[in-house]
Amino acid sequence: MTNDTTHFAGLRFMRLGIAALAAGMLFGVIGGFQFLFPDFLQELLFTKTRPLHVSLVVSWIFLVAIGGIYFYLPRQCNLPLFSAKAANLHFWIFLLTGLAIIGSYLSGRFGGREYFEFHPALSIPIFLTWILFGINYFNTARQDKGPWPVYYWMWGTGIVFFFITYTEAHLWLIPYFRENMVREITVQWKSYGALTGSWNMLVYGTALYLATRISGCEKYARSRLAFGLYFLGLFNLMFGWAHHTYLVPSDTWIRTFAYFVSMTELFIFGKILWDWRASLEDWQKNRHCNAYRFLIAADIWVFVNLGLALLISVPAFNLFTHGTHITVAHAMGSTIGINTMILLASVFYVIREELPSEIHARCSAQIRTGYWIANISLAVFFAALVLAGIGKGAYDGGSFQEMMAGIRPFLFAFSLSGVAMMIGFWIMLWHGFRLLGVVMAPSGVAEPEPA
Repeated sequence: MTNDTTHFAGLRFMRLGIAALAAGMLFGVIGGFQFLFPDFLQELLFTKTRPLHVSLVVSWIFLVAIGGIYFYLPRQCNLPLFSAKAANLHFWIFLLTGLAIIGSYLSGRFGGREYFEFHPALSIPIFLTWILFGINYFNTARQDKGPWPVYYWMWGTGIVFFFITYTEAHLWLIPYFRENMVREITVQWKSYGALTGSWNMLVYGTALYLATRISGCEKYARSRLAFGLYFLGLFNLMFGWAHHTYLVPSDTWIRTFAYFVSMTELFIFGKILWDWRASLEDWQKNRHCNAYRFLIAADIWVFVNLGLALLISVPAFNLFTHGTHITVAHAMGSTIGINTMILLASVFYVIREELPSEIHARCSAQIRTGYWIANISLAVFFAALVLAGIGKGAYDGGSFQEMMAGIRPFLFAFSLSGVAMMIGFWIMLWHGFRLLGVVMAPSGVAEPEPA
């Protein structure tokens, strides 16, 4: 470790992201049991637990992706941050705004839309932070005078399009959109579909960055396949949202084409990671065993989610599955199986790079245990949602209560596996949070607390 602390903003973002995911999973588990037992923690109503869960988990994705960018550029890419003060200001505004949002949810004060159910006034500081982030990123990255690797383009595109799609998500504030239900739903679903594409750019860019660093070879970030993934992802970000709007008026070919594009993107991303895995030698896998393990898990979940997504992309099946737990399984497979595994790879890559091996090796067994608990539980969680969705879609009776009674065993398995998955993630998150704190310690090699 050197005395240069310009990368500390990135580490703070990562630690805050870890805290957000830990809390978000807790609210998710509470919400799952409230769905089965409405009297469970009745004072924390389901109307509060769901937005708390969603906002915190989405924050985890952005926080760790942002943290990685703030860390990697000055620390490993030798590009001094344009403004370390702006990065720190970004962190504190994000933190204070996040606390205000949590406080508004807990007090029952809402006012927004899906993903952003807080009062629109709290979106103003979020806009401000993304302006700061964008200025800082592009002024930092432009110091690299050579051809940019694909992850620079992905990170920059994710930043720009988040700002665009986040703006679009607030068009409901204009009466022209708000006063027409079809128009508002179309714009909202379109903006959130594209918003997902913007954070995928940040996360997939991080995955390709890690692949180049672990292998020591830049070809994965400069190949035609990598740039093919980038342009396909860009096209998907701008047009792939169409498959989210099956229930509003639009031409069938638009929806079908959008699904084709989004599934092709997943396939190419999965192939890049698969080819990268095959190219590594044993010492490379062992040196970054935790980061490598998470990237492989993400690759497996890419193909699992791809299979489900291809199935529900067929219009006849989509009519059967839309609005059921199968849609939730698809979302969870992407958010937990792909995005979260990549971001955990980023966290533990930083730890391995910054700390002597004997420090993080002491808790490697616990991290490995948490990894297997989380992934096995996620598989049960995923299967239970799919089976519940099949039961709901296939039900042909007249009573909603009878339908819910029929799928209750699957929902119970979903809730129990959610508890186990949370425990597995908490084990890994605790060690990640603690070891990142060790990285930030003055000496850089402070003794960690006993595991």
